[in-house]
Amino acid sequence: MVYRKLILPFIFMLIADSGFAQLSYPDSSMPTDTPRLFAQGLLTDGLSNRDFTISPQGDEIFFTLQQPHFVTSTILHIQKKNGKWGRPEVAAFSGRYRDLEASFSPDGQMIYFSSDRPLNDTIAKKDFDIWRVKRNKNGNWDKPENLGSEVNSPKSEYYPSVTKSGNLYFTVEAGYGKGSEDIVVCKPTAAGYSKPESLPEDVNTKYDEFNAFIDPDEQFIIFSCYGRADDLGHGDLYLSRKDKSGKWLPAKHLPVPINSTALDYCPFVSADKNYLIFTSNRINNQLNNGQTKTYRQLQTLLNSPGNGWDDIYWVKFNENW
Repeated sequence: MVYRKLILPFIFMLIADSGFAQLSYPDSSMPTDTPRLFAQGLLTDGLSNRDFTISPQGDEIFFTLQQPHFVTSTILHIQKKNGKWGRPEVAAFSGRYRDLEASFSPDGQMIYFSSDRPLNDTIAKKDFDIWRVKRNKNGNWDKPENLGSEVNSPKSEYYPSVTKSGNLYFTVEAGYGKGSEDIVVCKPTAAGYSKPESLPEDVNTKYDEFNAFIDPDEQFIIFSCYGRADDLGHGDLYLSRKDKSGKWLPAKHLPVPINSTALDYCPFVSADKNYLIFTSNRINNQLNNGQTKTYRQLQTLLNSPGNGWDDIYWVKFNENW
C-alpha cells in the first residue's frame, strides 16, 4: 500500500480527560457543528475508507479499506506507541477474506467484526457472519471465532456493536423483521446468546435500517436508514433515545450538514460523548462547481477525499439531538 506524503504534517494528540485520540489540524481547530474530514492523509486519503472504532484506552484504531463494488474489504489497524501514532497496517486477523466493521467491546479485550470467511478450511461461506477475536495475555489477538447459529443466519449479518451488559446489536436481513434490513439485539446467555430480537417500531420500520452504534450504557442508538420521508438522498443518520422506563423513543433525523444528499452511515460516538464520527460518500463541491478544470486539477480532485468514495468525517456530538 502506498501512503501519501500528506501524512507527515498531521499528528494525533491524546486528550487526558477523555482517552479519545483527536486529530490536530494545521490550524489547530476542532470540528464544531459542521462535519470535517477526520485524520486527513491518514484515515481519509482519497481511497474508500469507512467505519471506525477506537479502544477504550485510546491507543488503537481500526477502520476498513474497501475497493469499489466490494471486490476487497480489509480491516486496518493503527496503534499508538510511546506517545506516537503509527501508520495503518492490515489487522492481524484480516487481509485474506472480506472483513469490515470492527467494533471494540467496552473493556477493549475483544473485537467484533463482520466477515465472509469460511467456518473452517473446508466449508466455504456465501454470506457475512459476526465474528469475534479476543486479546490474549501477551496483548495479541487470538484466532477469530464465529458467534454461531444463534447469532448468525443464512442471511448476512453486519455492523456489530456491543454494550456493557454484553448485549450485541447488529444488522440483518431478517424474515422476522419489520423491513428488508433490521437492527436486532442478541442477549448473552450461559450458553452464548439468545435468538436475535428486532428492535421496536420506534427504531425499525418497513424501510432499511442498518449500521447502528449503540451507547455502551444503552441510553441511545444512532443508525442509518434508507427510504424514510425525510431521507435526503441515499441514506441518512437517525438517533433514538430511551425514556426513563427504558422504552425506545421515536428516532429523530440528524440535522444538515451532518446528513447530506449522499449516503451517511457507519456512526461511532467517542467515549466522552463529545464527537460523532461517521462515513459519507458526499462529493467535494469543487468537482461540480461549474468551472472548467485542467487535467492536473481533475487528477488531484479525483485522488483526494470527496471524490465520491467513502470518507470518514467527524462533528461535535450534540446532547440535544
